[in-house]
Amino acid sequence: MSKDAMIMIAFAVLMLIEVYAYQAVKFAFKSFSKRKMVQAAYWVWSALVLAGCVYMFANGQETMSRILKTVILSMFIVNIVSKLVLIIFNFLDDFRRLGLWIFRNNIQKKTTPQVVEENTEIKEAPTSDKISRSEFLTKASLLAASVPAASFSFGILSGAYDYRVRTKSIVINDLPRALDGIRIAQLSDIHTGSFYNKVAVQGGVDLLLKEKPDLVCFTGDLVNTVTKEVNEYFDVFKNVKAPLGVYSVLGNHDYGDYKTWSSAKAKQSNFEDMVDAHKHLGWDLLRNENRQIKVGNDHLDIIGVENWGHGFAQYGKLSDAYSHLETGTAKVLLSHDPSHWDAEVRQDFKDIDLTLSGHTHGFQFGIEIGDFRWSPAQYRYAQWADLYEKQGQSLYVNRGFGFHGYPGRLGILPEITILELKSAKA
Repeated sequence: MSKDAMIMIAFAVLMLIEVYAYQAVKFAFKSFSKRKMVQAAYWVWSALVLAGCVYMFANGQETMSRILKTVILSMFIVNIVSKLVLIIFNFLDDFRRLGLWIFRNNIQKKTTPQVVEENTEIKEAPTSDKISRSEFLTKASLLAASVPAASFSFGILSGAYDYRVRTKSIVINDLPRALDGIRIAQLSDIHTGSFYNKVAVQGGVDLLLKEKPDLVCFTGDLVNTVTKEVNEYFDVFKNVKAPLGVYSVLGNHDYGDYKTWSSAKAKQSNFEDMVDAHKHLGWDLLRNENRQIKVGNDHLDIIGVENWGHGFAQYGKLSDAYSHLETGTAKVLLSHDPSHWDAEVRQDFKDIDLTLSGHTHGFQFGIEIGDFRWSPAQYRYAQWADLYEKQGQSLYVNRGFGFHGYPGRLGILPEITILELKSAKA
């Protein structure tokens, strides 16, 4: 299907949503003296949202300023979420009225006058001091629709850069005593192409540096679509340093797979720029490779694979990354997608002590209260946030430093992880 056809279909669907939702607004304000002003405001807002979406998809996000892109995405998400809630309530009322119509035309006519009188409560006959069921449901739907609109707006204004440092202690069976207490900082899913507040991003990096980690691991998705998105943020992320180095891997967004390229050569050039970007940042990019982190006479093995995950292009080759490593040594694997852990790591590489992943973003939406966590991400990924342990192996899934799509976070906040490794021998 062509790009133009997809835009037209999407536009038609959005228009149907707008028209259906408008019926609820029109009905709710039918007695309001300035109802025409409300109706006009509805269509002005809807027209701005639809025009913005058409403009963005017709011209491509890469040519737009970050601020304009964020404004359009914010307006679209707040609009569509609130309208969908409105439509659900409206549909329930329409379904109720359909049932009422069926009852009156197929059942009520067959009853006696006495039975009809006994069932008068089903009739829509509002009195002067009461509103009809339809009016009540419509006004309730407007109130309900305002809740997600306000919540997602808050997530954009407050949650996108509300960085949280999460600290965990993890016991590693093979960790030498000399490395007991080593601190690893994990960053993941930076998505520089989504940022619109450089000062806030620098604040997040400063939080990481205050933790004084021994080494830093980045688990993929430096950009959204093309490598040049990171250019504006080189000066910020070049500050991410640690005494034992910064090690990184690629995520599914780092290969240029989400853009239509003019040629295979152009795509390859973009990827080469990505590899160079990691070098420019001073990060050691592991492409199905491993490194030894030496401390005195002891060491920790860091293994890095390219992207490997169900439903995405699989470039990772763990067997290559694992090659030439000794058994009985402490091993930390960097693998962007947490589905890799159950699918291959736990099955065939049982001496990898700790796997660090990201990818899910925790859906950028959910609830976290104490040990209770819920997010739509859990219906797609068995491991979607925080620490998981099975049969002596551990997985930590970072909630992500940046954001993608929805330009905010609600309930699931951006994360900087500090993992303190403890030796079982200490």
